Amino acid sequence: MGPRTTDSASKNEKAVTGGNCGGPARPRLRSSSDGSIYTRRVVGGHNTSSSMLFNPKSVLKRPVSTEELQTPGGPYIKKTFTIEGDAVGWGFVIRGNQPCHIQAVEPFGPAAAAGMKVCQFVVSVNGFNVLDLDYRTVSHLILTGPRTVVMEVMEETDH
Repeated sequence: MGPRTTDSASKNEKAVTGGNCGGPARPRLRSSSDGSIYTRRVVGGHNTSSSMLFNPKSVLKRPVSTEELQTPGGPYIKKTFTIEGDAVGWGFVIRGNQPCHIQAVEPFGPAAAAGMKVCQFVVSVNGFNVLDLDYRTVSHLILTGPRTVVMEVMEETDH
């Protein structure tokens, strides 16, 4: 995948994949590994063929450290997902730095089918610990690896 550009996207536009840690499911969109969401623009009643990019605001309610995620007895539980990529990708967006988190999940994509949710923190990708990496490095690991990705994430408990 090459560099991305914007077609005069407004910085005030919101992600169409849901709000803060949940929200209603919306139509399936495609997103890039760098956190940008692709959507079609309607201009003069016509659907344009070019895609528009914008970066949604973080879905996290507060910053979380890697130490907090690894604290025994803490408010996080570990989950493992095996995601089989389809012709376009895996259906999720990673953002953040040390630790990275799931910023968006396509409602009908492979990641959603596996059980992945927004606001989960990425612990490992295909057995490689990624807690101390930024989202660009983690995205690169996923994009250059096999079509089937095994990811461990930490999810906050409801307590």
